Amino acid sequence: MSTVEEIKDAISKLSENDYHQLSKWFSERRWGLWDKQIKDDSEAGRLDFLRREGFNSNYN
Repeated sequence: MSTVEEIKDAISKLSENDYHQLSKWFSERRWGLWDKQIKDDSEAGRLDFLRREGFNSNYN
């Protein structure tokens, strides 16, 4: 059995309250990873095109 399968099996055995706590943790973690990715992309200049598009759309 793989680790992911073991985790899925363990999750399926959680109480409803524990499941909701875990679900909240996953959601917060996912948003934290998203925030980090946006920050990293912004600092690396990968989002500069969005700034240019926003600037250009204001003057067209």
